[in-house]
Amino acid sequence: MNNRDHTAIIETIQAWARELGFQDIGFTGVNLHEHEAYLEKWLQAGYHGTMDWMDRHGSKRSRPSELVPGTCTVISCRMDYLPEAADAWEILENSEKGFVSRYALGRDYHKLIRSRLAKLAERIRDELACGTFRAFVDSAPVLERAVAEQSGLGWIAKNTMLINESAGSYFFLGEIYTDIPFMPSDPKEEKHCGSCSACMVACPTDAFVAPFVLDARRCISYLTIEHKGSIDEALRPKMGNRIYGCDDCQLVCPWNKFATTSPEPDFAPREGLDQADLVTLFAWTEKEFEERLQGSPIRRIGHERWLRNIAVALGNAETTQEIVNALRSKQDTSSPLVKEHIAWALTQHGC
Repeated sequence: MNNRDHTAIIETIQAWARELGFQDIGFTGVNLHEHEAYLEKWLQAGYHGTMDWMDRHGSKRSRPSELVPGTCTVISCRMDYLPEAADAWEILENSEKGFVSRYALGRDYHKLIRSRLAKLAERIRDELACGTFRAFVDSAPVLERAVAEQSGLGWIAKNTMLINESAGSYFFLGEIYTDIPFMPSDPKEEKHCGSCSACMVACPTDAFVAPFVLDARRCISYLTIEHKGSIDEALRPKMGNRIYGCDDCQLVCPWNKFATTSPEPDFAPREGLDQADLVTLFAWTEKEFEERLQGSPIRRIGHERWLRNIAVALGNAETTQEIVNALRSKQDTSSPLVKEHIAWALTQHGC
């Protein structure tokens, strides 16, 4: 393929990606050595907490050709997810409401993006009549932000999120591994955070140990989603009413003034989760939890951790008889994990 043909197919693939709902697409090779060194240092420090899967696959995470033999190009795509929803700050300031990270208000993004990536890969294969392709969306050991940065989609910022100068950071990433040697896009070599430290200052639990370094063990997203056990008592008061994830470091980021709402109907809030009352959510039975959150990313944490998270939020809420009654209603029927957090919450209300 000569340069003219290569440029033409790249432009065609970019057009197909836009048709499929992606806002941006880039190409990179498989050399992620710089990011591999960062990952190894981060893991050695224990900042991944109980996320053993971060260390489980060895160098496959940072060496695409080991994960999928023959890979020489990684195609990185991003899709905006910010939904039309109740104002995040208003919900965070209302202790009777539960805050859910904006990405999780609608349907689970994994299937939607994987399906779109598969369609894109199929069109490329049909056009070139050759090549092997594997699509990934948080489904394998992939350094997605590193790949995206090298593909020119943005830079990894002080809050460890990927920021795009035209779209902020409210977007999902997905990758296609292929053995087709596409010319790489220009990487994003400069980070545009400057002297700004808004994200680090805003973090409720002081999870950033340094710029670009997150101690996941203190991160509310980790505590409410990935962590399966008891939440550190010292961190519980700092969690406020955040019951699934945390967006504070994105909410204060100046670059998110460029973020636009997603046109994808699947990302729109379901079950009123953008402004739901904590007491109402806490009253859901396991069956209601499973049925109401069918197809939601929240469902994967299970009903027990859902109750654990809400119990902490109820403990941080302003004291009302309704909240105390709600906590007591599950005091005798919950699992030991939930009971522990209910007892703590009741103590917060002087009970």
